[in-house]
Amino acid sequence: MAEPLSALSNPLVTPDQLTTTSSQLDGILADLEASLRFTGAQLTQAAGILLHLPQELIVQAIVLFYRFYVGSEGGSFLINSVQDVSAACIYLVAKPSFHPQPPRSVLNVYAYLTSSVSPLRSNFDQVSSEKPDPKSYYVSEGEYISRRSTLLQTESIVLRAISFTTQVKAPHTLALTYLQTLSVLPNPPTDKSKALARRTLEHLNTALFSPQLLYLTHQPNGLAIAAIYLAAREVGQKLTAGEWWEVFDVDREELGFLVVGLGSVEGWVKKEMEERGADGRLMVTVKDVEEELARRRKEEGAGTNNVED
Repeated sequence: MAEPLSALSNPLVTPDQLTTTSSQLDGILADLEASLRFTGAQLTQAAGILLHLPQELIVQAIVLFYRFYVGSEGGSFLINSVQDVSAACIYLVAKPSFHPQPPRSVLNVYAYLTSSVSPLRSNFDQVSSEKPDPKSYYVSEGEYISRRSTLLQTESIVLRAISFTTQVKAPHTLALTYLQTLSVLPNPPTDKSKALARRTLEHLNTALFSPQLLYLTHQPNGLAIAAIYLAAREVGQKLTAGEWWEVFDVDREELGFLVVGLGSVEGWVKKEMEERGADGRLMVTVKDVEEELARRRKEEGAGTNNVED
């Protein structure tokens, strides 16, 4: 039995929710907010991989993380820490799936990812030969009880903020179905068809880190078509003549916007990673955000004084 159309779509955010967030009302500038979202998405992705969760669940967790921080009624980075919300989203999406995770496993993974030896604190292009000391991210029994309480409390806060709307349809399977419909995935597969499918999925995974929050503003079918369009152009695969994307309920304007958006993500992410790699800053707690705000205000004050002089 085919899925109903409602099961192939996601609830989308409104322009007001994107332009007026609790974080902005608390004084966090748009560029810092985007960096914090990126950190949360990256942290969630890494945690999902270490917990051996399928990509579909990781996508769901990242989208819920984004949903929590949009709108004036949502969470604020000055109140709800990136680390706690990310862990709660992973725990939340895994619970009803075939891959439920006990709180201890989730908390152990996040203790490692936010420790001083975390691979997230580098550009990943400089791999240390030193073996990490487990003591630096060990969670004691007393600390576990405290963190478990925070995890469960944050889970309920996230659910209330997103109105218990946890439905997230990932575009990955849909994209592969569209490729089959376009007759570009032969059986047995060719080198080009393998490259096309792989590049399509890579674009969809990259889109998760878009500062434009493409997964919150566009439906899975639009994301899938844009990824296919870009991938086909990159691997030299000819698709059906004419405006084939309209068959999948995507118009030219939406396709053009998404293609530009997808194409710009890689450069933006590289810039973010380079800025973090300079000193290994990883803002995952409220204290981290407060210190960053204080640092920026100090720099602004120094700049103002220099201008007056």
